[in-house]
Amino acid sequence: MARINLPPLTRSLLASVVIFTFLNALLRPQGNWVEKVEKPITSVGNGVPYLAIVPGVSIIYPWVFLLATVVEQNILGLLVTGLTVFYGGRYLERAWGSTEFTKFILFVSMIPNILSFLLYVFGFVLSKNAATLTTTISGGIAIQAGFLVSFKQLVPEHTVAIAKGIIRMRVKHFPAIFLLANTISGVALGTETAMFLAWFGFFTAWVYLRFYRISPSLSSAATGDGSVIKGDASDTFAFAYFFPEPIHTPVAKLADHVYNTLITLKVCTPFSAEDIDAGNEQASARAEGGLPSIMNPNGRGGRGGATRAEAERRRAVALKALDQRLHAAANRVQAPAPAAAPAASAGSSNMLGETNYEPERHDEPERPVS
Repeated sequence: MARINLPPLTRSLLASVVIFTFLNALLRPQGNWVEKVEKPITSVGNGVPYLAIVPGVSIIYPWVFLLATVVEQNILGLLVTGLTVFYGGRYLERAWGSTEFTKFILFVSMIPNILSFLLYVFGFVLSKNAATLTTTISGGIAIQAGFLVSFKQLVPEHTVAIAKGIIRMRVKHFPAIFLLANTISGVALGTETAMFLAWFGFFTAWVYLRFYRISPSLSSAATGDGSVIKGDASDTFAFAYFFPEPIHTPVAKLADHVYNTLITLKVCTPFSAEDIDAGNEQASARAEGGLPSIMNPNGRGGRGGATRAEAERRRAVALKALDQRLHAAANRVQAPAPAAAPAASAGSSNMLGETNYEPERHDEPERPVS
């Protein structure tokens, strides 16, 4: 039998999900788990308050804001989170390294849990409904959303085949489908806790990767200068690109308003043109590099059709943008001269007043995308 090789943090995370889920099942008062205790003090609702978050009790157990992520309330949740950690964890830990992967897990585990806890407390203050204080907040929904955002950044054009190829889907579409499914389930089936964790996990992962994560520059790897990039300012990782193309424009306008407000409040630092160029170059380098597939992180994706198509698309966008810049610069140079000035000769006019631009031919070396 082939030995399954998992990175250390992924292995520990997977073991924690199994151990703490079964421990929570043994201690919570449901069915025959605790037969001799009519009113157990070790749990409220469906969760044990020192393992999962129960808003009315767990405030005295601060470690649950991290621990609750690895506590599932049913077998289905255990299977889904286990597979997520097994495949997604080993991929991201090998792509980023254990240290960066640990930071990411801490962010997408604790922040969504804390925000969900505050949301339920605020809901109780408004509604005075005691049920909001006995709701159990736990599970790996937030890290599932965070992993999908990470895959959208690293391998957006990779295709995942499900059910022997009957269902084929690009990785970049997964976050929107995940959010839509949890939103419909939360409204129709009453699983609003999972809906809140999914949205909070999505926002936390995107904000961290977009603005704060420090990563080595792929374009400088060959030179060995050790330069790094903060965040990911690439156009394809913008907030609007997580949603279907027909709603890109309204989502982008809304996101721009929020972004400008955060800049005004000095919560975020605006991206410079150099940051955007570096982010686009980084994204192009990932596409051209042939990253391994998610299901087989030991292999190399190679320069397949998907990555080649993405590189061609990025090149076309870059050439169009450069063409527009050059024409705008040419129009500024060709401003009319004063009437008193002598007319210039035709030769000097052609030399000083015109700028010709010829796009790259396919037989020329590829240029970095800006």
